[in-house]
Amino acid sequence: MPTSFTVVPVDDGRKSAQEDTDENNILKEEDEEAVGDGNPRESSLFLNNTDDEKGNLYDGKNMALFEEEMDSNPMVSSLLNKLANYTNLTQGVREHEEADEDEGAKKKTVKSPQMGTFIGVYLPCLQNILGVILFLRMTWIVGTAGILESFIIVSMCCSCTMLTAISMSAIATNGVVPAGGSYYMISRSLGPEFGGAVGLCFYLGTTFAGAMYILGTIEILLTYILPSAAIFKTEDKELQAEAMLNNMRVYGTCCLTLMSLVVFVGVKYVNKLALVFLACVVLSILAIYAGVIKTIFEPPVFPVCLLGNRTLQNHDFDKCLKTDIINNVTVTTKLWSLFCKGPELNASCNEYFTLNNVTEIPGIPGLTSGVISENMWSSYGPAGMLVEKPIEAETASDTSQDIYMPYVVNDITTFFTLLVGIYFPSVTGIMAGSNRSGDLRDAQRSIPIGTILAIVTTTIIYLSCVVLFGACIEGVVLRDKFGDSVKGNLVIGTLSWPSPWVIVIGSFFSCCGAGLQSLTGAPRLLQAIARDGIVPFLEVFGHGKANGEPTWALLLTGLICESGILIASLDAVAPILSMFFLMCYLFVNLACALQTLLRTPNWRPRFKYYHWALSFLGMSLCLALMFISSWYYALVAMLIAGCIYKYIEYRGAEKEWGDGIRGLSLNAARYALIRLEEAPPHTKNWRPQLLVLLNLDTELSVKHPRLLSFTTQLKAGKGLTIVGSVLEGTYLTKETEAKTAEQNIKSAMTAEKTKGFCHVVASSNLRDGISHLIQSAGLGGMKHNSVLMAWPASWKQSNDPQSWKSFIETIRETTAANQALLVAKNIDTFPQKERLTEGTIDVWWIVHDGGLLMLLPFLLRQHKVWRKCKMRIFTVAQMDDNSIQMKKDLQMFLYHLRLNAEVEVVEMHESDISAFTYEKTLVMEQRSQMLKQMQLSRTEREREAQLIHDRNTASHSALNDKADATPERVHMTWTKEKYFTERNRNREAIANMAVRDLFNMKPEWESLKQSNVRCMHTAVKLNEVVVCKSQDAHLVLLNMPGPPKNREGDENYMEFLEVMMEGLNRVLLVRGGGQEVITIYS
Repeated sequence: MPTSFTVVPVDDGRKSAQEDTDENNILKEEDEEAVGDGNPRESSLFLNNTDDEKGNLYDGKNMALFEEEMDSNPMVSSLLNKLANYTNLTQGVREHEEADEDEGAKKKTVKSPQMGTFIGVYLPCLQNILGVILFLRMTWIVGTAGILESFIIVSMCCSCTMLTAISMSAIATNGVVPAGGSYYMISRSLGPEFGGAVGLCFYLGTTFAGAMYILGTIEILLTYILPSAAIFKTEDKELQAEAMLNNMRVYGTCCLTLMSLVVFVGVKYVNKLALVFLACVVLSILAIYAGVIKTIFEPPVFPVCLLGNRTLQNHDFDKCLKTDIINNVTVTTKLWSLFCKGPELNASCNEYFTLNNVTEIPGIPGLTSGVISENMWSSYGPAGMLVEKPIEAETASDTSQDIYMPYVVNDITTFFTLLVGIYFPSVTGIMAGSNRSGDLRDAQRSIPIGTILAIVTTTIIYLSCVVLFGACIEGVVLRDKFGDSVKGNLVIGTLSWPSPWVIVIGSFFSCCGAGLQSLTGAPRLLQAIARDGIVPFLEVFGHGKANGEPTWALLLTGLICESGILIASLDAVAPILSMFFLMCYLFVNLACALQTLLRTPNWRPRFKYYHWALSFLGMSLCLALMFISSWYYALVAMLIAGCIYKYIEYRGAEKEWGDGIRGLSLNAARYALIRLEEAPPHTKNWRPQLLVLLNLDTELSVKHPRLLSFTTQLKAGKGLTIVGSVLEGTYLTKETEAKTAEQNIKSAMTAEKTKGFCHVVASSNLRDGISHLIQSAGLGGMKHNSVLMAWPASWKQSNDPQSWKSFIETIRETTAANQALLVAKNIDTFPQKERLTEGTIDVWWIVHDGGLLMLLPFLLRQHKVWRKCKMRIFTVAQMDDNSIQMKKDLQMFLYHLRLNAEVEVVEMHESDISAFTYEKTLVMEQRSQMLKQMQLSRTEREREAQLIHDRNTASHSALNDKADATPERVHMTWTKEKYFTERNRNREAIANMAVRDLFNMKPEWESLKQSNVRCMHTAVKLNEVVVCKSQDAHLVLLNMPGPPKNREGDENYMEFLEVMMEGLNRVLLVRGGGQEVITIYS
């Protein structure tokens, strides 16, 4: 069966100076220098190798057909030979390389990893999962929630981690997982935005885990080992809790400082002590099971004193008696003095103390005692609620003094969801194996087996502990969080064998080790995120000491950890880190589900026992646990992740990691494009989808960047924008220039904040290139419907007529393609970012173009640059039109369109053609003839001169005989009926006028074409009106007349447009696409 290999070399940032001169060694090993734009790409030593001498090594006859490709594509034998010698893939591809060259450090030779499943994955996961919650809070959770609900809590949390481990195994076995572990898996599966957001959340979770372990260490120290070491002490019971919190803050800060110094000085010592800490955890758990077995035969003696049904704190008295008989004399005990005002038998005592007797019950009745039935159900309550045994007792009328009595009470309000948040950190740590993937002999086999076995083991331990604790320990002792009823012993320690100190010392060192591990791992995770370059403000934390230790990251970790220590309560910190870990696990499941459903070609995990449904179930369970634990913490965590996501999206470096979110976007885009192509967009959904045609200078830079600014103002980030340009030549010869031009255009788009796509085409000539863009730009339903370009201002000065010919052909092609055309004159004077003060946008609505003329100013005024400008609409009335009625109708039309604009109707009366018009026409035609003659050879020039003479003579002699001459009156708005009516009514008058004008003409005017004269007359008269009304407008929008059908008049057409826009600063010529783009209907 064929096997496919992907070789990913390690780039150490240094050129190799050593060359292999042995001819039998076909491939030289050469470390490539990291170059490029910073975007990671998979590379190979066998691809794009440019060694000049290598071609000589393939001389031979057998492979002569392929010898020209040997430099870039090696022989299969060479590839397999290199694979056999390729020993370590732990560092991954180039983007995960550490920039050691910047820090002056040299890489050491990486030894072949030798760790197996048991040592490399199973034990580290076991050590990270079992910890402080098991030793300090598990018994309290069982006592408060009861065995059944505790079983549900453990099952939910363990199911969550098991489903996450299945998803993680699939991701981890889908290729090499370099240093970075879970962060690497999430970021490369979900993209830099999700990766950065979840990576930072995972970092915060690990940091707060360090705070939790340190608080656990201090709680064990001050509560069970050295209570006398407390700095803040008080006899007032109300202030004891606050004093304890202050002790936790002081000692926690000192412990954090000491641990940070240990990590800073030498992290290698932390790693060496890991085995010791693991041994403490294992011995402690074995001691618990040994103690449970021992309770069957000989339960340990830990009596609990009850007053009535209330549990007493067994600190300040030795005997659980009110009175004692010594030498036949009845004397009061220390317990008496706690409830009475004196040691006398007749002293005034607490009412409840008087009414009820004192009884002593075993704290650990044993596995066969039947106490499991009493501990089956929950016992939630508010803070300050007394811990009571469900037996009969007398009640006192006055309970106001109970808070000052030595009763065992709830220190916090308890409920089911709180316990879920407190317990969940005890099942985290499943990523420990994947984080060590670089040290494993076979990571793709060890990670799934080791992680899942560790979760199964710890789940069995937790579930068995729930049952065994409930079956062996008295309920009031279970609900006693700090062991006050058993003389201040650790409750789980009272069950252990041979001594409670086994658990106390074991849990102390276990918490110390876990805290050190957190302070070691969190800074490295932050350093990995910083070195990825996706969060710019974190780049400083990517640096460290000369040996690569993350000094700055350790400092930030210490500060964040200190904030957790200042909270000072283990129960308050645990839900915080639960949120961050749950969010991390949620996205691991999401990554696996996405990759499975998208069926990307690279998704080929060796771990086959996964399914997208399991991943979605795990994801849903994570989300549910987040809101079950604490809905406000969940919202805060999601808000933090969302803010980081948006920050990376807008400010972070762009990375292409082949992530699942990008694949999801591609699938969604494909689906949307197919749906869009089913039917054209409705008028209500129409918006200009622009193809912007840019001109480039000799240095391939954008000539008119303001065109991009105008695009941004018109689009405001909505719809489609394609920025295109054409290079003359073939693609093979212009490949480099095309890429450079594309990069320059993208830079200009970024500078002008234009969101869209860039497309540079190499074509044999400019004309064809623009035609290709108009025809083929866009895809499916996401094609442009409008073309935006700059007016060729230098067309008169140019000796090459192709500039304006290409412009006119573009007009014709957009019309043929039913696309709108926008032509901006004096584009370099258009506003860029400066906001315009109060002014006007004037629309000259001469012919109906589908409403585009009225839609464009509305879109422009949505942008801050044009927001203060008012919109004015001018329309032209002919001699026979009712201008007053036209104005009313237009105002009503704008009202229905929901557009606010001033309306003015301009009357253009009939007038004779002025001498100025004739002169302009004469100059235009003479220039046209001169340019044509300059392009002809001598023979062609003579032939053309004769043709011009014959044409002019025929035109002059037939001037009076033209029966179907077009009326000389200038009509701005033509209809077929109006045309024939005017022609039949005024044919004779017009003919007489033509004869009369003929006698007033200068001799050189006689040869002018009357169609040119009429067009020039229209341009001149319209220009006069527009300049009179709109000379001070910020922008003038004009209907763009179509080019002549006869291409011989193209140059004259350019002159007509030039005359029409003369004297105006900013002009936008608009030509509709042949469809309605604005509607009065909702």
